[in-house]
Amino acid sequence: MNDTRDPDASRAEPEIPEASESVGGMSPAFIAQFVGAVGDGDKPLLWRTVKDLHPADTADLLEHLPPEAFRKAIHLLGKDLPAEAVAELSDTARLDALNELTDAAVTAMIGHLDSDDASFLLNDLEEDRRARILNKVSATDRAAIESALAFDEETAGRLMQRAFVAAPVFWSVGQAIDHMRTVPEDDLPEIFFEIFLVDPAFRLQGTVPVSGLVRHPRETPLQAIMKEAPVQVRPEMDQEEVAYLFRQYNLASAPVVDDAGRLTGMITIDDVVDVIQEEAEEDILALSGVSEAGVNQSVFSAVRARIPWLAINLATAFLASAIVSLFAPVIDQVVVLAFLMPVVAGLSGNAGSQALAVAVRAIAERDLQGSMVLRAIRREALTALVNGLIIAWAAALVVLIWFHSPTLSLVIGSAMTLTFCWAGLVGILAPLTLRRLGADPAVASSVFVLTSIDMASFFVFLGLATIFLM
Repeated sequence: MNDTRDPDASRAEPEIPEASESVGGMSPAFIAQFVGAVGDGDKPLLWRTVKDLHPADTADLLEHLPPEAFRKAIHLLGKDLPAEAVAELSDTARLDALNELTDAAVTAMIGHLDSDDASFLLNDLEEDRRARILNKVSATDRAAIESALAFDEETAGRLMQRAFVAAPVFWSVGQAIDHMRTVPEDDLPEIFFEIFLVDPAFRLQGTVPVSGLVRHPRETPLQAIMKEAPVQVRPEMDQEEVAYLFRQYNLASAPVVDDAGRLTGMITIDDVVDVIQEEAEEDILALSGVSEAGVNQSVFSAVRARIPWLAINLATAFLASAIVSLFAPVIDQVVVLAFLMPVVAGLSGNAGSQALAVAVRAIAERDLQGSMVLRAIRREALTALVNGLIIAWAAALVVLIWFHSPTLSLVIGSAMTLTFCWAGLVGILAPLTLRRLGADPAVASSVFVLTSIDMASFFVFLGLATIFLM
């Protein structure tokens, strides 16, 4: 997009207040003025506003608009809407924006994006519309985007940029610098941290950081300052594994190579930061039984995302109730047990949730490997035992003071100690087992862990009550 062009420079319009008036976000006055400009259909003022904002701030501003104002703003800005801002929108907002934009506007945006962002944008479109737009972009851009879309979602092939700087291994520092100065600007990535050295077959030989070019004389051979690439990413590698490699080796960028070791692209840290945030959000939502969430999410999509897990919880709740029903006679005779069942199940469930959260995080961080697995299991078992002894017998003391029954106090103390131990073990064993079976521990563990803890709590507590109180 040509940012030097004002759609209507001749009109004198009031300026919208600075967005930074409110620390940590858009000020209410700024958003209100922007909404007013949208309502007035003041395209020049809207254009000047988004032109002066960072794309991420533009996306943030658009997502603060009411739904009708959001759609009208997208329609008014059209091809003048920065492509990078559309790429920064949340999933739901980005899809709404793309549906509002014309094919011509989306085609113009594609030309201003790196191949990874362009494929990310087009992936949201229906297949026939995507094909229409790809037919209108340049052959080079189309080939790069189609190559990216050929890979599965959430893989390195979708993340990588096809634009990178490569140099023959026999070049000097001066030759590399002169090459980068003379090639067309569009042939260089907007941001890069290193150049990749290749042999005549374009197989990766090593890397030279950009700082290395600055620090050495022009006549220095690149091979003399070349370093071996810490990692070589394959395009089919899962993006979560890519993020782990970046964190493990403190990478700013990484080369992507094919089966023959030929350089095909690079991945940069800005894309990996997005992956880390997305994966963390996915795990948090999954542990809560939610598949997606967003401030602009409609009621229908929110219900659709949450109802499956609530339905599963309904089934598991009746399963736990069936356990309780087995002990109906003892509950009829010792009514106080009904008061204390939530105490046993609730505290044990919290203990299990703690162990589960620690285990899922450790699995995501690749910390539970080899001998660390047994060490973690022992730690959680001992932690659960100690916590169980402390909390259980504190609860037993309260029951003794409240109901003046040493036997009931002994029952609840023993039951909570046992269920705490079970909670600690199942909290770590469930995600480990699911990982071994190839399932996502964050998605599948929560319901299983909490259900098993509830069933164990009711069975142990009411079982001990039947033995000692009847």
